[in-house]
Amino acid sequence: MTTATHELPLNSHLPRAVIRTRVSVPLRFPDGYAASADVMTFHGLADGREHLLLALGGWEQALLDGGKAPLVRLHSECMTGDVFGSERCDCGPQLREAVEKIAAAGGFLLYLRQEGRGIGLYSKLDAYALQDQGLDTYDANLALGHGEDERDYTAAAQMLSTLGATTVRLLSNNPDKAHQLAALGIGIQQQVPTGVHLSAANSRYLAAKRDRTGHTLELGQAAVDHAPQPTAGPEAARPDMPARAAALVPGLRARAEETERLRRLPASTVQELQDAGVFRILAPVGAGGYGLGARTYGEVVRVLARGCASTAWTAGHLAEHAWMLARWPRAVQDEVFAGGQVPLAAATSAPPGRAWKVPGGYAISGHWSFASGVMHSQWALLAVNLDGTRMQALVPVAELDLLDAWHTDGLRGTGSNDLRADGLFVPGHRVAEWALLSSPENPGSLVHHDPLIHAPMATLLNLVAPAAALGSAEYAVELFREQLLVPKTKNGINVRQADSALAQARFARVSGALAAAQQHWEAALSLLPPEGHADAGMSESPRASFRLSLALSADASQEAVRLAVGGSGGSMHRLAHPLQRIQRDVGVILNHPTLGIDPILEQAGRGLLGLGIAAPSF
Repeated sequence: MTTATHELPLNSHLPRAVIRTRVSVPLRFPDGYAASADVMTFHGLADGREHLLLALGGWEQALLDGGKAPLVRLHSECMTGDVFGSERCDCGPQLREAVEKIAAAGGFLLYLRQEGRGIGLYSKLDAYALQDQGLDTYDANLALGHGEDERDYTAAAQMLSTLGATTVRLLSNNPDKAHQLAALGIGIQQQVPTGVHLSAANSRYLAAKRDRTGHTLELGQAAVDHAPQPTAGPEAARPDMPARAAALVPGLRARAEETERLRRLPASTVQELQDAGVFRILAPVGAGGYGLGARTYGEVVRVLARGCASTAWTAGHLAEHAWMLARWPRAVQDEVFAGGQVPLAAATSAPPGRAWKVPGGYAISGHWSFASGVMHSQWALLAVNLDGTRMQALVPVAELDLLDAWHTDGLRGTGSNDLRADGLFVPGHRVAEWALLSSPENPGSLVHHDPLIHAPMATLLNLVAPAAALGSAEYAVELFREQLLVPKTKNGINVRQADSALAQARFARVSGALAAAQQHWEAALSLLPPEGHADAGMSESPRASFRLSLALSADASQEAVRLAVGGSGGSMHRLAHPLQRIQRDVGVILNHPTLGIDPILEQAGRGLLGLGIAAPSF
């Protein structure tokens, strides 16, 4: 382990600093937390920089309390993390956490103008570029001719001494801060660890701090190794996404009627999906995602559909489209994944538009339908024809005409509206051949090493509809069972439908249909590679079985819903009853092209007979 070294004499005599300004400043953070701080500036700081001290909470009492020293955080400036919310480090969350903890305990936040561990903002960004090539945060600094950590805390000790804080409780995971302060004559009564603000984008950074400079960080299995490109292997951050999705289900059920009325997802639902990381499931780790596999993805869509089919449909497609964007060249990825954010993008190919070359790029025209998730998207992936070649154009949604065309009887909450463009200019780097993007050796595979980046497009495109159908059927059967078991008073006697032999027989048929749907689903997933393994695509016979099992699962799901509805009486047709909504949603799902049973049966039959999967005659 390497630690930063500083030539500091023990109990060194500090140059005297004096307070030049003290002003009260109300603070409010984006999450709504508010506090008041006495912000102080100083004359005579050793390095001449404009450092700040924020006195928070009962700081004056903390100085007088002989048994409990003030809580102190030395926070080095980080413009990217503190101001812009960059997830490449943990500085922003640490700053927010520190203010709340210090305000509660009484003490000081020292905001030190030492960007990039003392190397400056531009050099820090240069180091980021080297980290993208495989160096860790410390080796990147060394490669630029800097030290691993060039920070000096003399000015911090001066500010603390000026206020009489000669003994402190230090809020930090960094042993070097404690070492330097102690060498400068500031007693460390206790070192209080900060929280571990781990994300997919900063896991390598935190692991380097733990391994290289002894930061007290418990990262467990979530920290990645120092490979040039993080992968989705066992060392990567791999949250339990089906469990996270299950936690959202009660809220989705409560908002399902509102979702249908709005004909899009409510803002609160989109925020919950964002917070749970649902849109990050498939995006590569290097792009700020979780780099998870098709199995997990299908299960998450299935679980979300137990709450609301429209939400499952929309979230599934938005997650899938982020994975599609990760297959584009680096120039596009730098644009859409900027700041570690996973972009939301709609995608539609029905019908393809037209493209033609113009100076600097292309012009496109078209009217595209069924743009699921477009109401929440910043980007749109549009199919266009260029002289007989299928291309895909990536366009900001704000540059397109959004047409309110999604008036349907099912999946009403998906907001799958139409898009239109007439001679819209698209820069050349944002138009690419579909054959290239859908290839296992797509441009994104040169940027990321996540196994799923090589997977055929059809693998994921075929999963959303059957997953949403199955989850909806599972919800329907749950509702039907509850209805059968609820006692009702009839002629003064409590009776249950479940006590009827006919109801028992009906529930058995419902359960059998659902079991068939579940078994077909499992059969399909069993043909996918294990999580974290490369997906090079299936040969014809397994591919035929995969499509057939998914189609039969959806077909059995619809049958389970039909049987449950048929045994639920007239009350289920009230618009407030979730069963009628499930019936309509599943009806629309089964009409999706990926579940067209006739062409699937033809293709599956040919594949299983070894005749070759050709274009269907239907």
